[in-house]
Amino acid sequence: MDLRKVRRTATIRGRTVTYLPNRYVCPKCGIEAESPELAATNQKRLSEAYKKAEGLLTAVQIVEARRRRGWTQEDLARVARVGVASVKRWELGSIQSKANDEALRRALFDRPTDEHAWNGGRPLSLDRMRLILERFSQKLRRRLLTTRSKDKLLYAGKYLFYADMVAFRETGRGMTGASYAALPHGPQVNNYSELLPLIRSAKPNAAEPLTDEEERIIDRITKRFPSNSSIYEASHLEPVWREKPTGALIPYSDSVRLKAL
Repeated sequence: MDLRKVRRTATIRGRTVTYLPNRYVCPKCGIEAESPELAATNQKRLSEAYKKAEGLLTAVQIVEARRRRGWTQEDLARVARVGVASVKRWELGSIQSKANDEALRRALFDRPTDEHAWNGGRPLSLDRMRLILERFSQKLRRRLLTTRSKDKLLYAGKYLFYADMVAFRETGRGMTGASYAALPHGPQVNNYSELLPLIRSAKPNAAEPLTDEEERIIDRITKRFPSNSSIYEASHLEPVWREKPTGALIPYSDSVRLKAL
């Protein structure tokens, strides 16, 4: 029998989710089977799919965020005020309650200064914003930043939003230092109207070079959102935007709740 990844739909805790378990499949008759070890792994994949659908921290996110902090499981348990056995279970794929999820978020992502909360732990760099938009433009084969008077960063701002938020979630630091707000047309660079002419005149060659990981993140975003409409529609489905009142800032700690990436 061949080991294959298959697409399956299952209902867990009243919610139907799609996930990708590995199964042994007979190449002749198509019958499927799984070993006890494979069944355990597939159950974790189902739990992870459910947690992502519900906006809960996945096991991978918990482990990665804890390690970025340099914490042991005992450290996380102490700060979150939960039992270490619970932390171990959640990191193995068990589903935490929403209350416990909030406790984990406060422990892992609350920052002692507004700098980390609102600009991803880096000073604002207009040169880097311009550099990243040009990198996106190269990969997308179309210009995101134009000189048209009606261009208000409607789409470019969303590519920047995902670049900063995904980088913060996965590396502990944003890319540009920009802050973001929940505006009527989706998540947007805060004070974009004042920043737009400055971004247009910025010097990308003067910016801090992108790291290999940042380049990989930009590549992932480009492949996930090949068109303006795809990123516009996805950003409007993000709970981090939908749940905020108009004008409210979106903290970088919300990056773990992104659903599209």
